[in-house]
Amino acid sequence: MILKNIAFFLVVSGLSAVCIVLGSVIGHSLGKVALFSGALIGGIVGIALAVWLTARFGLLEGRNSLVTFLGGIVGFIIAAVLAVKNLQGPLIPMASVALIGLGALIGKTLGAKRAA
Repeated sequence: MILKNIAFFLVVSGLSAVCIVLGSVIGHSLGKVALFSGALIGGIVGIALAVWLTARFGLLEGRNSLVTFLGGIVGFIIAAVLAVKNLQGPLIPMASVALIGLGALIGKTLGAKRAA
C-alpha cells in the first residue's frame, strides 16, 4: 500500500509539473498574463490526466477519482500561491509541486475512508 501511494504521489506531482511547464511555455508566447493562465490550465489538465492515469493503472480506485481530483486542485492552489510569492529563486516553486501530489493523496485517503 505504501509503495502504491508513493507511486501515486510521484505520478500526480510529476505529470502536473510537466503540464504546468508546458502550459506556461505555450502561454508565454501570448504574453505575461497568458503565461500564468497557461500554467493554471496546464496544472488543472495535469491533475485530471494524472488522476485518470492512476485510476487506469490501478493506483486509485475509480470511485475516488473526483475526491482525489479536488484534493489535487486544493494542493495546486496552495502550491500556486507559494510559487508566485517566491519567484525570486527556483527551489520553492519546484518544491511546491509536491503539494499537488500531497493534496491528491489526502483526497484519495479521504475518498477511501468515505467509501468504507
